[in-house]
Amino acid sequence: MQKLEIFQSLWAMDFRNPAVQERGHERNFEIIAEAGYDGVCVDPAVSDLPKYEATLPYFEKHGLKSMVNLFPRQSRDMKPLLDFSKRVNAAKVNIIGQVMPVSVAGAIPLIYRWMDQAAAMGFDLLFETHRDSLLNDLYYTLEVLDAIPELLLTADLSHFVLEREFQLPLCPRDRGYLQRIHDRSDCFQGRVASREQIQIQLDFPQHAPWVALFKELWRDGLRSWRSRNHENATCVFLCELGPPPYAITDGQRLELSDRWQEALQMRDWIREIWADLDREDAAQVTAHG
Repeated sequence: MQKLEIFQSLWAMDFRNPAVQERGHERNFEIIAEAGYDGVCVDPAVSDLPKYEATLPYFEKHGLKSMVNLFPRQSRDMKPLLDFSKRVNAAKVNIIGQVMPVSVAGAIPLIYRWMDQAAAMGFDLLFETHRDSLLNDLYYTLEVLDAIPELLLTADLSHFVLEREFQLPLCPRDRGYLQRIHDRSDCFQGRVASREQIQIQLDFPQHAPWVALFKELWRDGLRSWRSRNHENATCVFLCELGPPPYAITDGQRLELSDRWQEALQMRDWIREIWADLDREDAAQVTAHG
């Protein structure tokens, strides 16, 4: 039976508030484990590796799996980043490439080189849909998918909703483009964006239409994943509500909502969506049985 695992971002545990002292790694891992998450995602660039090396003991200690979002700023950065991914025994290896060829033709050899490096170390490398990265733009990404049929994505659709300034309701063309992203995605990341802001509060009434859209998109993505993967596969969803300046703040630099509670709410929504899809599949089996 297919399985869902939900991870929490370690970066999302930061306060980034001058009046609040940051917690240490171990306390963050304790909180994540106590909340019932399956794993933790870390986000190293080469310069950050010493910081994240310090997290290695806490995965096993707290019974948490690992995911890595890699930030190679030069092509040669991939080797040490993949070495770290091996040491942390990453369940998913995702890249937010900071090497950004302007043309798709320029991106193709770079992507293949990185994919080959990862494969040589036993990883299926995923490429994240993310602004200010290799896959900055929705249309560019669709061209890359056409050019490299074996490429798989990590879908963080908040970036494309903002980057394309989608209007509500989504037109059939835009929904079709996002479905093409879903159909090539092997991992999903969660935050809610609007056409003006990358991360909005989940319970503000003015944001309800965007929350409803993202619930639909997550359902579409998870349904697509389930249809393409074998019966014992595991789907990973990452809650990634970033600290300021991702999180909107007031004039005193205080956040407008409780991101930790929002992450728990998002996690529960994803569990509910997954359970609904289980029921849909069971009903179809019964109907055709």
